Amino acid sequence: MPDLLYHALDYFFVIFHFGLIAFNLTGWIWQKTQKLHLYVISATIFSWVGLGAFYGWGYCPCTDWHWQVKRVLGETDLPLSYVKYYLDLVTGFSWDPFTVDVIVAVTGVVAFLTSVLVNFRKN
Repeated sequence: MPDLLYHALDYFFVIFHFGLIAFNLTGWIWQKTQKLHLYVISATIFSWVGLGAFYGWGYCPCTDWHWQVKRVLGETDLPLSYVKYYLDLVTGFSWDPFTVDVIVAVTGVVAFLTSVLVNFRKN
């Protein structure tokens, strides 16, 4: 595959993954996206725990695929966490992986519970 395609995939994953994270954190807010949010956040949690039982806790296929692209582009020493990678990149600070994982897990679970609450409160 030409380098241009891998660079395009890299940009795609940056935009898609950031959008997915943003939706997971906020999609419960708008009534029109609440049901979709419950499905998406449930799939995310299933990935972290269900697939994580086989591939490592907190497993995310998007991160896995993105890291495959980045390795082809020559990046090495990629962390397990997409969020840690981009926090490090954006802030210039090396975030503690455990701290990032705790923040991601807590905000993910809070978003899931909030989604369950808003979706079943109206029924």
